[in-house]
Amino acid sequence: MEKLLLRLARQLDGIDEASLMSLWSKYATTVSRFEPTKQWEEAALVFSLIQAKHWKNQLFNFQWARQAKPGPVPETLPADTPAFTLEMSEQDEPRTRPCRVLEFKRPLSEQ
Repeated sequence: MEKLLLRLARQLDGIDEASLMSLWSKYATTVSRFEPTKQWEEAALVFSLIQAKHWKNQLFNFQWARQAKPGPVPETLPADTPAFTLEMSEQDEPRTRPCRVLEFKRPLSEQ
């Protein structure tokens, strides 16, 4: 399973973000109109992949800029960067408390 996910990640990372973002509105609209169909489920996954690529690039750019500028670490990420924290136990065991759902926000270029 992990090999499959890593292969999918490599393929997704090889796709140009601008090309993916050109499909954002189409899939956001489709997903916003829930239907209990396989097509809706696939559209939701495609939309998630588009969002994942965009989010990864935002996070990468933020970390790269932070690394390039020595000095105090900002307490918060820029407004257009999804906020998250990595919470792992000392033994890297899975968390036992419920996970939090992150809201996907429309990219600034689409607003």
